[in-house]
Amino acid sequence: MTEHSAFVHPSADVSAEATLGMGTKVWHQAQVREGARVGRECILGKGSYVDKGVTVGDFCKIQNGAFVFHGFNLEDGVFIGPGAMLLNDLHPRAINPDGSPKSDADWEAGEGSIRYGAAIGGGAIVLPGVTVGRMALVGAGAVVTRDVPERGIVTGNPARLRGFACDCGRPLRRRGSAYTCPHDGRSFEIAEPTEAAARP
Repeated sequence: MTEHSAFVHPSADVSAEATLGMGTKVWHQAQVREGARVGRECILGKGSYVDKGVTVGDFCKIQNGAFVFHGFNLEDGVFIGPGAMLLNDLHPRAINPDGSPKSDADWEAGEGSIRYGAAIGGGAIVLPGVTVGRMALVGAGAVVTRDVPERGIVTGNPARLRGFACDCGRPLRRRGSAYTCPHDGRSFEIAEPTEAAARP
């Protein structure tokens, strides 16, 4: 079901079994598969892909050429940069051990989540089963192999924790026991991740 106020470009492919919320815009050559639910006031850029059964919250932006595969879900306010991929197959193969072609029945999708307000940079890859925490930032081109803590900033391959982010998207600076934003002055109490969580 698509709200009447949603906009779908004539070249986009939106399944009749998908749901688009009020004010959502689906641009050139984007595809939204069956069972997908896209919330209110979202933007799906040119060539973006939302797989079957995926849930996208309200006020999300999925930029040009970004792919969100079955098994991942996005909470409200999530940003997915151009060319980013949220993947779902932990053990990818085109064929089974006996040489027969793999079908949907021959594998299980990994489940992952992008929490409220988090941002995934352009060209980043998030592996199956990963959770990216609230207001976290994944740097452009990063390969995320493990969970990212709330407000965590991760970069690199494999992605490593580099710091923490303000709601405005800028890095926080530690001052005593608090983290403060030099841009807008907001202050946050952040629990330091365990050594295991901080490792690649």
